[in-house]
Amino acid sequence: MENREKYLSFVVPCYNSESYMARCIESLLPGGEDVEIIIIDDGSKDKTVEIADAYQKQYPDLVKVIHKENGGHGSGVNAGLACARGVYFKVVDSDDWLDGTAYQKLLEKIRYYCKEAGGGEEKPDLFVCNYVYNHLEQQITRSMGYGNVFPAEKICHWSETGHFLPSQYLVMHALVYRTEILRQSGIVLPEHTFYVDNLFVYVPLPYVKNMYYLDVDFYRYYIGREDQSVNESVMIKRIDQQIKVNKIMVDSYDLWKLQDRKLRKYMFNYLEIITVVSTVMLIRSGTEENLEKKRELWNYIKQKDLRLFHHLRNGIMGGTMNLP
Repeated sequence: MENREKYLSFVVPCYNSESYMARCIESLLPGGEDVEIIIIDDGSKDKTVEIADAYQKQYPDLVKVIHKENGGHGSGVNAGLACARGVYFKVVDSDDWLDGTAYQKLLEKIRYYCKEAGGGEEKPDLFVCNYVYNHLEQQITRSMGYGNVFPAEKICHWSETGHFLPSQYLVMHALVYRTEILRQSGIVLPEHTFYVDNLFVYVPLPYVKNMYYLDVDFYRYYIGREDQSVNESVMIKRIDQQIKVNKIMVDSYDLWKLQDRKLRKYMFNYLEIITVVSTVMLIRSGTEENLEKKRELWNYIKQKDLRLFHHLRNGIMGGTMNLP
């Protein structure tokens, strides 16, 4: 793999992904030599290894493969970030893919800012794009955008952002961080843990000073599979991992000290959403053990930051459901 600067690093964590990873990787290849595609084989037991190696052999200037012991999604992202050479960084799950037209528009903007930034123009710390999900069972395709939150196609700061709707928050699929921002934030995702995408979105945000919203349907994925980590019964089964992520978020920042009012409000809301999800899943499971975990989680928040505890408890979602 040659050493010219790459504008965008894609990290594709793969675990037993033989049946769908080719579609993902094929959707990334049109970036050509401006991108690098880092395929992380996370201890796969199927043909993922051979497929990844074949791509590296065919596209040695674009594709790099890292074989590692199984450590989970977060571990794969960590490994990719450690060696990424792109000015920007994007995680693409191996069962997802990118829209070709939107991809070229984003790459055009990234190229522009990487070239112009030398002339004194600031680079965006974060690109935000739309994402599209296809619901398998209901045959619904829905695009999630941020036109009401960010001014389109210009660099903006937190003070210029609008109001996030309750169903609308920043997710991993929508974000392309400047690699340096991720490194400054010191983010290291926990291994063998689901739901770390929440940390990937949350932890770097206070380091983001400016953003650029590109109103294109960039990232695509399916929902509705029974084995997906967001399926309710699966979430209840993995509730300890959800709680772990929730607590790491609580520990990450003293949100009261964040200077920017709109950033602070957004991060409070995001933490509230995650805490509501944890709480609702613990209640829905109906077991005494999980109701005890609910009490323990709220007690953890209370001990950590009494003011935060009351803020979350009295928040719109928390208050409505009388959670604690």
